[in-house]
Amino acid sequence: MWVVGALVAVGIVILVVFLIRNSTASPRPVGTEKATVTPRQILDERYARGELTTEEYRERIATLGGKK
Repeated sequence: MWVVGALVAVGIVILVVFLIRNSTASPRPVGTEKATVTPRQILDERYARGELTTEEYRERIATLGGKK
């Protein structure tokens, strides 16, 4: 009978440890917060990588209401 009690106690300890480890959020290192990216920044990056031609870039900028 004491074996069953010991197994229950071990099970409870494992459950508590599991819950504590999964409920606490690990802190992020400083500077890793996600910044809000604008559609213009996305277009600029795609143009810089060569994914857009100059004509496509200008057309999409005009669609967004920007100038260039």
